[in-house]
Amino acid sequence: MSSQRVPATEDSISAAKEKTAAEAIPLLYGILEDPSSSSEALKIKELAITDLSDRLREVGRAEELQSLLTKLRPFFSLIPKAKTAKLVRGIIDSVAKIPGTSDLQISLCKEIVQWTRAEKRTFLRQRIEARLAALLMESKEYSEALNLLSGLIKEVRRLDDKLLLVEIDLLESKLHFALRNLPKAKAALTAARTAANAVYVPPAQQGTIDLQSGILHAEEKDYKTAYSYFFEAFEAFNTLADPQAIYGLKYMLLCKIMVNQAEDVAGIISSPKVGLQYKGPELDAMKAIADAHSKRSLKLFETALQNFKNELDEDPIVHRHLSALYDTLQEQNLCRLIEPFSRVEIAHIAELIELPSHQVEKKLSQMILDKKFAGTLDQGAGCLIIFDDPKTDAIYPATLETISNMEKVVDSLYARSAKIMA
Repeated sequence: MSSQRVPATEDSISAAKEKTAAEAIPLLYGILEDPSSSSEALKIKELAITDLSDRLREVGRAEELQSLLTKLRPFFSLIPKAKTAKLVRGIIDSVAKIPGTSDLQISLCKEIVQWTRAEKRTFLRQRIEARLAALLMESKEYSEALNLLSGLIKEVRRLDDKLLLVEIDLLESKLHFALRNLPKAKAALTAARTAANAVYVPPAQQGTIDLQSGILHAEEKDYKTAYSYFFEAFEAFNTLADPQAIYGLKYMLLCKIMVNQAEDVAGIISSPKVGLQYKGPELDAMKAIADAHSKRSLKLFETALQNFKNELDEDPIVHRHLSALYDTLQEQNLCRLIEPFSRVEIAHIAELIELPSHQVEKKLSQMILDKKFAGTLDQGAGCLIIFDDPKTDAIYPATLETISNMEKVVDSLYARSAKIMA
């Protein structure tokens, strides 16, 4: 973008701050055109870059932020590497705050990585590569993200940069969890905790570690331990007013539901600390699921899933656990309904449970195969035939016990005969 040159002075920066984004952007570009390289001018230009990236973010000009980074490369050679890293990461953060820029962020990070390799800026490159791996994971480019992380982890371990190591190990844990490799996800999280114990970790990062710990414990059905980790994560994020606090709270409520303590959900939501601050569709969704679970109602459960599709189905953590809960609830309801019958129409069961007949038939066949009850489906007549539980014949265990005792007797006689012969 061509702009009229403006002197790099404090008055110019003050003038830009008082203007609207559309008016300030050309002025800030003009400050960057000033050829002066005095220490005062460089400081003013740094402020201009920060202000310009914020203004471009306000008006949603993501591509212009990308071209700004390329344009600023000669300027970056005039200032310390630490300041360059701060400015570059600030511009990337501005791009990230513009919705729908995931692909642009990936291409931008790849471009910066190439530049940092050429300029031998190792500190900045490692952090941009970690950012790139996180973006690739969000885009479900798991193999590329894993390849990038594997090389980066070895490099950072050699340099012993503990804080970056915590971030990378945590990212690796999330990546392996997304690939459903639970042992490697746990190993990476343990490595992140070990590195975190040796260095001061910011509260936000500690909250992220606790959140990931809770997710892994919940995956192993250890919901009580998971709840405590989610609570710690919620406390950390809540103190910082971090938007991730809602996820910690949401997963806390999920754990309560999964351990059959759905009645506690309403109490947690109505508490002064939570009720007003986090009131919204996320909590409404969990309350609807808790109500359905308390009433053992599949219809209410399905209604909640339909009404809060974004909050429940789009969240992979919640979706996975609720799917298991729905299956369990469905099986319990079906077992309770078929208990009085020896032969019953599938359509009648479907009417009682308020679900489509084909869905009920499919679930019943699955339960029979899983040996949840003894029975068979007569599809011609559209009936379910339930058998009496087969009684275990006592003769088989008794026979096995007799054979075992005879074996002991024979062994004893053999030992005695061996002594006599000796």
